[in-house]
Amino acid sequence: MSEQEKQQRHQQRMQRHKAVVDEKIEQAQQERGVLVVHTGNGKGKSTAAFGMAARALGHGMRVGIVQFIKGSFSTGEEAFFRRFDEVSYHVMGQGYTWETQNLEQDIATAGRGWAQAKAFLEDPSYDLVVLDELNIALKYQYIAMDEVLSALAARPAMQHVVITGRGARAELIEAADTVSEHREIKHAFHAGVIAQKGVEL
Repeated sequence: MSEQEKQQRHQQRMQRHKAVVDEKIEQAQQERGVLVVHTGNGKGKSTAAFGMAARALGHGMRVGIVQFIKGSFSTGEEAFFRRFDEVSYHVMGQGYTWETQNLEQDIATAGRGWAQAKAFLEDPSYDLVVLDELNIALKYQYIAMDEVLSALAARPAMQHVVITGRGARAELIEAADTVSEHREIKHAFHAGVIAQKGVEL
């Protein structure tokens, strides 16, 4: 096959592909707030959510952030996003559940986090709400799933929400518009590499 023939075949494939994409774009005319869930055992769930927060800031949007489990150590994302007046950042966790080892305390802490999250979900001035590690609190039933689903359904029409954490429950996945599962293939920690600033922290 000549180079010219290769180019022609490539162009034809791309034209067909463009036609399919253009048709899907034409059909996608709704504009409303979306619910995004990042789950799975792989790294990058919170990172993806904070990337969305950065994107929202780039569009002049207002962002509310609640971190449910993390909290016993400072992170780069917290230090960064606290620089912006458009961001309301709340670290409500007191560390991972295997560190606290106190069920009553964990439930109370999650409850305070959910109270702040509900305030964001009822406030139309927040364009994006990040609920980091909420899936963990739901998995351990620190927060009632029905209450979360009700609050998500009743939120302002144009408000976007992103929820992270392993083990997203089926009810939340069903309610979400977009769900991504992060799968671990390799992780430096398993090779004895400590969590590092700018990568995990």
